[in-house]
Amino acid sequence: MDDLRFFSLAIQASNMAGLVALTFALLLLVKSLVDFSQTGPVRREVLTHHRAYLALSLGRLTLAAFLVANLLSLPGTLAYLLGISIFGFTYIKLVAALAAAISLGVLSFVQFCRVLHDSPGVIVASSHYAIHRLYPLWEQLSPTRLALATDVLTWGYLSWLALGLFSLFWQGAHYSAFAIALLHGLLFLIYRFWIADQEPLPLRNATLRKQANLLMIGSDTLRADRLGQAGYKRSLTPNLDRLAEQGASLTQCYVPCARTAPSLLSMLTGTWPHTHGVRDNFVTDEQTRLNLPALPGLLAEAGYHTAVLSDWAGSDMGKFDLGFQELDLPGDQWNIHFFMRQGPKDIRLFLSLFLANSIGKFFLEEIYYLGGVPLTRRLGLRARQMLARLGAADQPFFLNVFMASTHPPFASEYPYYTMYANGNYRGPSKFAMAKLTDPFEIIRRQGEPREEFDLEQILDLYDGCVKSFDDEAGRILDYLKDSGLAENTLVVIYSDHGMEFFEHETWGQGNSAIGDFSARVPVVIAGPQVTAATHLDGVTRSVDLAPTLLQLLNIPIPPGMEGVSLVDALRGGKLPDLAAYYETGIWLTELPGMPSGHLRYPGLLDMLGIPDPSSGTMAIKPEYQEQIIAAKDRMVRSGRWKLVYQPLIDGMVLRLYDLETDPDCRMDVASAQSDITARLWGLLQAWMAFEPGAPTARSAPGRNDTTDS
Repeated sequence: MDDLRFFSLAIQASNMAGLVALTFALLLLVKSLVDFSQTGPVRREVLTHHRAYLALSLGRLTLAAFLVANLLSLPGTLAYLLGISIFGFTYIKLVAALAAAISLGVLSFVQFCRVLHDSPGVIVASSHYAIHRLYPLWEQLSPTRLALATDVLTWGYLSWLALGLFSLFWQGAHYSAFAIALLHGLLFLIYRFWIADQEPLPLRNATLRKQANLLMIGSDTLRADRLGQAGYKRSLTPNLDRLAEQGASLTQCYVPCARTAPSLLSMLTGTWPHTHGVRDNFVTDEQTRLNLPALPGLLAEAGYHTAVLSDWAGSDMGKFDLGFQELDLPGDQWNIHFFMRQGPKDIRLFLSLFLANSIGKFFLEEIYYLGGVPLTRRLGLRARQMLARLGAADQPFFLNVFMASTHPPFASEYPYYTMYANGNYRGPSKFAMAKLTDPFEIIRRQGEPREEFDLEQILDLYDGCVKSFDDEAGRILDYLKDSGLAENTLVVIYSDHGMEFFEHETWGQGNSAIGDFSARVPVVIAGPQVTAATHLDGVTRSVDLAPTLLQLLNIPIPPGMEGVSLVDALRGGKLPDLAAYYETGIWLTELPGMPSGHLRYPGLLDMLGIPDPSSGTMAIKPEYQEQIIAAKDRMVRSGRWKLVYQPLIDGMVLRLYDLETDPDCRMDVASAQSDITARLWGLLQAWMAFEPGAPTARSAPGRNDTTDS
């Protein structure tokens, strides 16, 4: 076979592979439209208004599916062409198409099996079908079998390729053999240097600076009681516990609102939500311009290189103007355009199997940053790569790494989702918490009672997520130490909020002010000028972190910060007496356990709008702002006492708990401790008075409608 003949057949075969790929992509699009499921709570008129954008998004995803399918089909047609060269077969179009289809099917199936084993949450997030149908297949999978299948395919193909190249060269088709070899070499280089991320070597000549670096590592929805120092039944956090012994732990640290956006903003600005103006995750484009000094911006002004790295859970740190100079983040997750670009489940599932890499991140970030799918290992690797670059630079750095490792639906990677779970469990939550395939399903299901959940399995999944975060944080900390950066780097472990698992009738984030499971977060601070093995067991607040870190880094604290510096306590001094304030997030459904007559929020579809259709940002409609603020439950914690306020249509409920004798908040002692109730109610009223449209006192403490036992 000469070069001209082979090139002619190659063009015909590649066209046939393209035809197979196009047919597959169009069939996938048709099925996706037939079984269409949207992500996000949008009315039909909203979709109608954005129908052109929706059509463009579907076309973009279909094109991506075609390109991926084409790449998967080409090895089959090439193997067929090489077979013609080796054995002298006659070229038949139907056989070429069959070879392309087999290649597409086999490679897709192998990758599906790999993802099902390594990260089944990817499949759960985009599957229309009952996940238990995949259990028999999953039970046959193992790292050894997957590696064996990969080796058989790889070495079988490479052997066939070598034999075909030799045959072409022997027959005088030198240019054809060279072109095929060059093509495969180019594909290998692309994989090696673009797709296959490499673990960086520890620095050998890290820049020694007088100014300390700052590294923050956070996990969304990490409960404070899961750390070993809290006495949890399982050893989930040996790395975090070791860091706490090297530095200080804040064991009673409260966030002001257990929702990601307001919590992170309060932590980074040192101000309460009613000051920075963000009370939940749904804000207008104007509200993202804070006009407040924030930790990243202040450090940038002081000569730091500030960078933030996250998966889908951390988009708020790029959405708001905080002063980060380098952002490795997804786009706004609460945006109608982002939801539309993710597309329907079938096409999204196929693409997510193959685009969890640098190419997917560059071209289809909405698939790479799929909601509900943590990227813990990839973020850990990326963090070490960034530390290698930042540590070798001349200026000090601030790197904030925020992971969705412990966020619902608790879909960790192998082996963590099997680490603590019952191997005999056959229910729908084997790989992740069931029926939570997009962020709004997470919210909607918060109204369901405990009986609707396989709670023990979900708790086991959650513990696996905690373990995965600790292991990845440990690898980052080890790299910091091995690179000689640990001695001059201030390290902070944190979370934006905790999680409720029906301790007070509800599950989720920020739904209850009675228990501490959402409001209290783990915080560990270690590094220069922090006394080792320090335990701050008194009340602290996340608004205290920014001023504390600024003082530790010898940078002036802006006068507008409402938190206080804890530096004296971190160096062995006395912790000041602080009052922690907290408000619930927006309930988007009626919650179990709410008192009779509790103020209600509007319905989800009524409450949310898109003020600027061109940006697509979803926000709370202005006419509901005051109603929402008035309906929030509030809490104040001072010393051993905690007062909980719940607004009613006619009056209110005040509950007082003694956390020394009743840490689970089961016994209301407001009537028996009326003087303490009155004092804390005064503190809470003063805090609430800062708000625009703040609720006024409906009655004085101690009267009949102030308690509800």
